[in-house]
Amino acid sequence: MSGGLVTAAYIVAAILFIFSLAGLSKHETSRQGNIYGMTGMAIALLATILGPDSSNVGWIIVAMVIGGAIGVYLARKVEMTEMPELVAILHSFVGLAAVLVGFNSYLDHGAVPMDSVLENIHLTEVFLGVFIGAVTFTGSVVAFGKLRGIISSKPLALPHRHKMNLAALVVSVLLMVLFVSTDSVGLQVFCLLIMTVIALAFGWHLVASIGGADMPVVVSMLNSYSGWAAAAAGFMLSNDLLIVTGALVGSSGAILSFIMCKAMNRSFFSVIAGGFGTDGSSTGDAEEMGEYREASAEDVAELLKNSSSVIITPGYGMAVAQAQYPVHDITAKLRARGIKVRFGIHPVAGRLPGHMNVLLAEAKVPYDIVLEMDEINDDFTDTDTVLVIGANDTVNPAAQEDPRSPIAGMPVLEVWKAQNVIVFKRSMNTGYAGVQNPLFFKENTQMLFGDAKASVENILRAL
Repeated sequence: MSGGLVTAAYIVAAILFIFSLAGLSKHETSRQGNIYGMTGMAIALLATILGPDSSNVGWIIVAMVIGGAIGVYLARKVEMTEMPELVAILHSFVGLAAVLVGFNSYLDHGAVPMDSVLENIHLTEVFLGVFIGAVTFTGSVVAFGKLRGIISSKPLALPHRHKMNLAALVVSVLLMVLFVSTDSVGLQVFCLLIMTVIALAFGWHLVASIGGADMPVVVSMLNSYSGWAAAAAGFMLSNDLLIVTGALVGSSGAILSFIMCKAMNRSFFSVIAGGFGTDGSSTGDAEEMGEYREASAEDVAELLKNSSSVIITPGYGMAVAQAQYPVHDITAKLRARGIKVRFGIHPVAGRLPGHMNVLLAEAKVPYDIVLEMDEINDDFTDTDTVLVIGANDTVNPAAQEDPRSPIAGMPVLEVWKAQNVIVFKRSMNTGYAGVQNPLFFKENTQMLFGDAKASVENILRAL
């Protein structure tokens, strides 16, 4: 394939990637957006393999077969509830690839004659690509560990941690200046290796110091980092499509992170710097909050029968219990009785942006009754019954009522304004952010303990 055809194929692939992002912005077009993305990637791979700059194609195909087999295996094995940690670990692969490309590009660039300006630009690209890739790699591994439960969700609060982060950045900048300006190969290798070690430690500490409450934002942020790492690899490889694709992923991830931070009333930079999700002074024990009331599945079924309006607010607990299917059945039964049923989705419900929407779509819940927080928050006052299924921090009134709370100022679903609130939980333990929820002890709230799927199925039988 000639260079002109490769360029044309890259342009088509880039357009398909843009269509993919546009399609993924809406529930109704998300499947089509995925198809656009896969088609664009297939065109990009074929054009690259068949292009004039490729060699040792046999080894490339072997690598693709191995990677494709692993991808198919994971796609079939991984549950939807495990999707956040899968996304996190995939980001780490992108970061590691950028590091390897950076080292390879540095070792190989001597074979290509360059003037001093071009060589300085190339060395800067190598240094930045390795730095971004290393930060993405270890940061994504830590995020995977936190989401998987291997690493504690509590933030790592080392003394002077912000000064340590700043020092790492300053030292890395100084090393880059020395790396670019020196003619000594030994000194360049030393600078590159020391920076890589610093970047790996920096990425680990950056995410380790962020609490569990911010994990959805962290995953989105790492998505952005992986995009910029891919763009840096594109510069090193002189691959225009990789630059464009990396920029698309990097910018869209950054925009999504900003939107989510706004939804949490958090500063984007404070989330990156860490410190959120700590045990605040007003988390409170259950004994201090008062007494709670417990309901049975039959009680909830009777309450639903006598309601004219019902809102369901799902959280990660619903995902873990795989309760979305009986929730769909309850929704269908109630709607058949003429009861108005809707879903309220918080922007950071679950541990991945859009996770709840995907789970509900998988269970065939109609798109038109799944509403975002801003669309439904004003309707709780006119709602008879709210079912809080596996949600905790996203329905916590302490965010509005307690300025000392770690989640103070975070916009939440105002479920307590409804006439009746039923909270599905396994126990009275706090949520992922480690913050006690006063909602459980309000007069209009009843607790339904047990596995969410079993509880919903019991309600379904009672209906």
